[in-house]
Amino acid sequence: MEDEYAKLIRRMNPPRVTIDNNSSPEATVIQVESVNKHGILLEVVQVLSDLDLVITKAYISSDGGWFMDVFNVINPDGSKIKDEGVVNYIKKVLESDAFYVPSLTGSVGLKPSEDYTVIELAGIDRPGLLSEVSAVLTNLGCNVVNAEIWTHNARAAAVVHVTDEKTRSAVEDPKRLSTIKKLLCNVLKGNNDLKTGKMTLSTPGFTHRERRLHQIMFAERDYENVGRVEQEEKENRWRPQVSVLDCAEKDYTVITMRCRDRPKLLFDIICTLTDMQYVVFHGVVHTGKMEAYQEYYIRHIDGSPVSSEAERERVMQCLEAAIERRTSEALELELHTADRIGLLSDITRIFRENSLCIKRAEISTTEGGKVKDIFYVTDMTGNTPVDQKTIDSIQTQIGQQASLHVRWNSNQSPEPPPEETRMSFLFGNLFKTRPFHTLKLA
Repeated sequence: MEDEYAKLIRRMNPPRVTIDNNSSPEATVIQVESVNKHGILLEVVQVLSDLDLVITKAYISSDGGWFMDVFNVINPDGSKIKDEGVVNYIKKVLESDAFYVPSLTGSVGLKPSEDYTVIELAGIDRPGLLSEVSAVLTNLGCNVVNAEIWTHNARAAAVVHVTDEKTRSAVEDPKRLSTIKKLLCNVLKGNNDLKTGKMTLSTPGFTHRERRLHQIMFAERDYENVGRVEQEEKENRWRPQVSVLDCAEKDYTVITMRCRDRPKLLFDIICTLTDMQYVVFHGVVHTGKMEAYQEYYIRHIDGSPVSSEAERERVMQCLEAAIERRTSEALELELHTADRIGLLSDITRIFRENSLCIKRAEISTTEGGKVKDIFYVTDMTGNTPVDQKTIDSIQTQIGQQASLHVRWNSNQSPEPPPEETRMSFLFGNLFKTRPFHTLKLA
């Protein structure tokens, strides 16, 4: 009955999307109005992020039964969104009734996976792990067509799309799938891993790679400080500033964040808050040339604010992890070549033989059989300056038929300003990062 009532309300108040290129001289303004429901903010942000649009400002309001958000967005090159195809796609998707129907899988921004088998991996990170995984898949006759791999805080997670080498479609044989699972779990477990590696074959239907990676990392508790080396590395670079304050008069918890700006930052934050069962009632996002400031007024899905010091610490840790998972102070290697069986295994083996450690990777294959692979690498000690001779050796081993682009990818941010300068844009109060306590709003 509740679902039928929700559908009736949506039919009476269909979503409205306004896309304006005249109001702002610097960005396209997208306004979304709809009946409110849990997860709707993540759904909208996901659509914009999947189009690789950059959100420079956002104003969020979803108190009560109505949702209204305003986003200032630009293309990656800094231009406004003037492509009619993109504009029409945004309106069509966000105004679609089907888009707002709750998903049976509890995910959003979903993509079909009938043409390939989706493998989810989780385990302790170590040098050469991706090389070992891809070698196992190649030996079992599986071709990796798309994949994304994240490492953070000594943990590794991956979502991999594979096809059968012969049929070029999903692997369906139960015995073969069982063998794949067994061998990959052995690789993930390693020699000294006290925690058994995890390998999951997703159920037929839909999955969203980036959200699943956040969920896998969260389940692996990568937000905990599990390694002394990782902690030492954090102390040597500027870390995100996250504060969680209590606003008792308004019955909200106020979260403020300041960190280096980067693509998909807003999605990573909203995804984490949603998966932790928090609802954003009000919020504001401002980005500058290098930094982003975010402020959210939240409650738990049951209506209660953050109620203890332990919960506050957990929220801070999880948000910091969400910011850092996609952050890579590393050398970026972008490879373009024709696809073939075993390509990923060969490339990662070459990296391993040249003492490079893969911190993050994005593997993609076009319909025309062309590969675009992006690897973020360091040396085995975690240092990012990679010797030019190493790069030359890799290029020679890869061959002239492949194009290798090398660029430095640094997320180092300048030193944060004094506490006094951090301010609340939403209500105009000056905030200071301080222990959990009551914050009064005039």
